[in-house]
Amino acid sequence: MTKTMRVISQDTFGGPEVLTETERERPVPGVGQVLVRVRAAGVNPTDWKNRQRRTTVSRPLPLVLGWDVSGVVEQVGWGVALHEVGDEVFGMLPYPDGVGAFAEYVLAPARALVTKPTEIDHVQAGALPLAALTAWQALVDTAGLREGQRVLIHAAAGGVGHLAVQLAKARGAYVIGTASAPKHAFVRGLGADEMIDYRTEDFAEAVRDVDVVLDTIAGEYGPRSLRTLRPGGVYVSILGTDDTVRAEADRLGVRAAGMVVEHDQQGMRALAELAAAGRLRAEIAATFPLADAAKAHELGETGRTAGKIVLTV
Repeated sequence: MTKTMRVISQDTFGGPEVLTETERERPVPGVGQVLVRVRAAGVNPTDWKNRQRRTTVSRPLPLVLGWDVSGVVEQVGWGVALHEVGDEVFGMLPYPDGVGAFAEYVLAPARALVTKPTEIDHVQAGALPLAALTAWQALVDTAGLREGQRVLIHAAAGGVGHLAVQLAKARGAYVIGTASAPKHAFVRGLGADEMIDYRTEDFAEAVRDVDVVLDTIAGEYGPRSLRTLRPGGVYVSILGTDDTVRAEADRLGVRAAGMVVEHDQQGMRALAELAAAGRLRAEIAATFPLADAAKAHELGETGRTAGKIVLTV
């Protein structure tokens, strides 16, 4: 192997133009780590938010972004028993400071990764981890979504939303989604039972007695979403909750929870099983070679894509 690798790095915060391809020394795995030769890396809103300004990542500049990874194990560190050289794996690097997937190689904790199902390719596997884990941890771990319950999913055509629809259906839930009208057919094709056009209809008036709300938008969506819940229902925001939302939730007799996604091997194994069975699939909006990471960010920031953008290496 060569001792260097290509990475997409930034020396300052700003627009997509700050992303440049450069070379760095290839890292060596330490205790409990594996070195992965990256084949695909998903692009998420948190990537371009952290590119623009420091939001969650505390690592100093220069910075290599990217949390989603699918690839092949190149080296294993001392004490790693879960993976061997040559294994195809995928997963999410520890959020927020475990970044670095926009590169030819990346270090990862062994337990952040699971075996990639043979039924899906690296592009599909690279698109899933962060968004699908977010949806899984919100719906299953936080809200305890069960068969027969009703769930409202905001931005149901988005990266997290379209995977949340599939996970909710896999749990046997009745799914109501919000999205613009042109995206309704897409989301219904994923299994949604009802769709609401947020541009022409007030979801807070149209929806009642849901057990769970998954909010990927926040802002004024929070207080309005609480009114759709039955007593004892759960509102989960992936962008956090404030004192106003929590106080209103207490008044209404519902629960409001804000969450941040965590790397999670158990969750990844559940997602891998669903993907292998054809019950979970990321919609691929576009793919770009690693060198075109700036173009991938430009497209993602338009807000007009359905599904996920993936860099291929």
